[in-house]
Amino acid sequence: MKNTIRVARAEQRMTQQELADKVDVSRQTINAIESGKFVPSTVLALKIAREFGKAVEDIFQLEEED
Repeated sequence: MKNTIRVARAEQRMTQQELADKVDVSRQTINAIESGKFVPSTVLALKIAREFGKAVEDIFQLEEED
C-alpha cells in the first residue's frame, strides 16, 4: 500500500510527532506507515485522513500486488 502522508505533512509543516500525537499513536508508527512497513487499521487510516482534511483514498492507495 502506498501513501502520501509525508507529502501531506510537508504541506502543513507537520512533524511525524505532531501527527502521531493527533491520532494517538507513536512517532515510530507514523514512520513505519510512511515507509510502507506497516499498514494502518481502518480506524487509524480514517483518523490520519481526517487530520489532513482529505478522503482516505487521497492518502492511501492500493498497489498492484495488494
